[in-house]
Amino acid sequence: MNSGSRALYARDIALPDGFAAEVFLKGLTTPIDIEFADDGSLYIGDAGIVSGNGKVLRAIQGGVETVADGFNPPLTGLTLHNGKIFVSHRGYVTAIHQDGSAENVIGGLPSWGDHHNNKAVFGPDGRMYFGQGTATNSAVVGLDNASWVRRFPYFHDYPGSSLTLAGENFTTPDVFANVPGEKAVTGSYAPFGVPVFQGQTVNGIVRASGSILSANEDGSDLRLVAWGLRNPFRLAFDRSGRLLATNHGMDVRGSRPVANSPDEFHYIAPGAWYGWPDFTGGLPVVMPQFKPADGPQPRFVLANHPMIPPKPFAAFAPHSAIMGFDFNYGASFPGYGNVYIAEFGSQAPAAAGGAPAPDVGHRVSVIEMDSGNILAFAMNRSGAAASRTGEGGFERPIDARFGPDGALYVADFGAAAGGPDGVVWRIARTRGGGPQTKK
Repeated sequence: MNSGSRALYARDIALPDGFAAEVFLKGLTTPIDIEFADDGSLYIGDAGIVSGNGKVLRAIQGGVETVADGFNPPLTGLTLHNGKIFVSHRGYVTAIHQDGSAENVIGGLPSWGDHHNNKAVFGPDGRMYFGQGTATNSAVVGLDNASWVRRFPYFHDYPGSSLTLAGENFTTPDVFANVPGEKAVTGSYAPFGVPVFQGQTVNGIVRASGSILSANEDGSDLRLVAWGLRNPFRLAFDRSGRLLATNHGMDVRGSRPVANSPDEFHYIAPGAWYGWPDFTGGLPVVMPQFKPADGPQPRFVLANHPMIPPKPFAAFAPHSAIMGFDFNYGASFPGYGNVYIAEFGSQAPAAAGGAPAPDVGHRVSVIEMDSGNILAFAMNRSGAAASRTGEGGFERPIDARFGPDGALYVADFGAAAGGPDGVVWRIARTRGGGPQTKK
């Protein structure tokens, strides 16, 4: 299979003593999720953002075969459950039955903005759980949403419970104007160009932005579990039945930029509000550290808050872009019960929207579940994405899963510039296995 112009040198990945990496599968296009079947088969989700066609693939000798396709990009995850494949893709969760037929078990999800509905998992109660991302960066539709606002002019964020607004409005050029220089005034939780007023009430809905939702296997009885998350990209239950989630912090962009917003790893408590859009990392955005260098201090857009939001169990550096993760319940890797997590990373320079140079992310880390400490486990020797240095190793790790053989498999999304340069790496113990380094 063609792996593009990318150098796939596993030697460029630094690992603790006693571990080695190898290329398990190459020539993929935007692999976003990996899943092992009971028989050991490896399934891969192709996000479809290059081809316009989300796919479910299965690894076979010498490459992959397509199991199902035609999903709305981005396909964000797949789950094997009760003989079906549950595929999360923009606006839908679709079940692929054993006869190959497809059934949309959940639709109408608010996934037409910046973020989407994410991978579905099944809990000890037999119900399906999945994250739903927000429409915007920080609850205000602005010029940074130009890629979708013209197609969906009435789309905006929706809360999970009734809120009272503080009346903050933001003035920008009007993307719908026929005359240059015209301005638009936009408030939070409102369509572009619609202002809000102090004391205005916004009603909550079940299909809330930045939420975790739950339904029966057939999609019935959809419920709101928690909300106030910006983009809960990946969920998983541990062996004690506790639900954990990754959540992406806010960016320095748009009408209401927020600086130094960390990525968050949370235990999910039913009924909780996790702070978005007025808190990040458990702290209010009105604190000085969240002021952009060239922008105003963020102010609250909500007049009252549903609760004091829980602090994350672990907080990652801004723009780490924490993604898929798995629990270490085997004997081959250090730290029984610890979380091994893929960090997608940022490729934007400091001049582009305030994002840092790509010296965070682009690695696999470990969260110590007895302390919340974060350790670097596997990262390029350069500390940066492979495309930045021209060396081999990781580009954009997006999922980390332990296989039936005890090895750690890492889906590497690739540069997504047309590919195919996506990879699945395999990391396994060769001998002893030394300590990791704290981040």
